[in-house]
Amino acid sequence: YETLARAERADIPLMNSSWGLTETAPATLIQHEPTDRSGIVGVPMSGVTVKLVPGEDDAERFEVRVKGPNLFTGYLGNPEKTAEAFDDEGFFLTGDAMRFVVPGNPDMGLKFDGRISEDFKLTSGTWVRAAQLRLDMLAQIGALAQDIVVTGADRKEIGIMIFPNPKELAAEGFALDAADGALTNRLLKGEIARRLAERAREVQGSSTHVARAIVLAE
Repeated sequence: YETLARAERADIPLMNSSWGLTETAPATLIQHEPTDRSGIVGVPMSGVTVKLVPGEDDAERFEVRVKGPNLFTGYLGNPEKTAEAFDDEGFFLTGDAMRFVVPGNPDMGLKFDGRISEDFKLTSGTWVRAAQLRLDMLAQIGALAQDIVVTGADRKEIGIMIFPNPKELAAEGFALDAADGALTNRLLKGEIARRLAERAREVQGSSTHVARAIVLAE
């Protein structure tokens, strides 16, 4: 697509992205600059105010709170949930985390960095960014996995549960032998271990190191 655009137009049309939730009807941030990465969500839209609350263990990772005319007024018939959804200044608690694209330069916009509510701690006190780690592991395991769940809250190490892609397993010659809710194929286990070890050589640290994995049976 980019090659054709350059040939016909001598440039690439701007493909922008935005960020919001159902409660923000729907957009809050929007990107105005070209980018070659996903997850870049830009700056606040006109009339919207964004509050960035630094994380407890990472001052450059912010919890995002928003206020503006596009915001909903509350959850129908649920005043308790509505009260919990706003801080004392009237900002909606989105539960999402973001970072500046260029640290210290808000004009360059924000990039999505997972869900605060999905983060958890290991027994060592180390925070695990589960949403980002899930994406990283899906990329590492590849087409063998349909989805992955990251585990390890209040445990010593991180684990993952892999929901397999049966068609891909069959295409690569892995038998679907199972016991106690998990696939037991020795060759499949070896391939998963190889891919995890490959990543471990490149990415170190207890907040990202996956110590165990299980491939779930259907």
